[in-house]
Amino acid sequence: MKEVFQAAEHKMDKTVQVLTHEYASIRAGRANPGVLDKIMVDYYGTPTPINQLAAVSVTEARTLTIQPWDVSVVRAVERAIQTSDLGINPQSDGKIIRIIFPPLTEDRRKEIVKDVSKMAEEAKIAIRSVRRDAIEKLKAMKKASEITEDDLKDAEKRMQEITDKFGKEIESISEKKQKEVMEI
Repeated sequence: MKEVFQAAEHKMDKTVQVLTHEYASIRAGRANPGVLDKIMVDYYGTPTPINQLAAVSVTEARTLTIQPWDVSVVRAVERAIQTSDLGINPQSDGKIIRIIFPPLTEDRRKEIVKDVSKMAEEAKIAIRSVRRDAIEKLKAMKKASEITEDDLKDAEKRMQEITDKFGKEIESISEKKQKEVMEI
């Protein structure tokens, strides 16, 4: 029975980590190196993340600076950023690439908040699915007479408490990201 709880908690924790990682790649008006995580550069025929080819730093509140270690990839990095869904044109002096994030409009902020809420709801659905699977395993254990009816009731209650804990964590992370997106 202990393994069922451990497996469920591990999966729920993984869901929260994935959500946090997804939120890191959402642009919130400020420069955030996380927005470059999904962008791959063709480096000698191999798709490579920008942070493995260059030093990425936040120089001002809305400016990211990318300084490739190999100057020959500056053009490739520029192209990768231009063709990405970032929607920002990089500026380059041949050695350093700067990305200046324009302030977001009110409508765009509201759209992003909707996306953040949708992602949080999907994460909650995922943890409820984990809970359902765990309870099914517990019921199978009851059917196989490995645990008693009382054990099953206690286990279901404990599983719900674990689910609620992760649900609150997701809600907290979501509210924090929404606040970040809405501040100017």
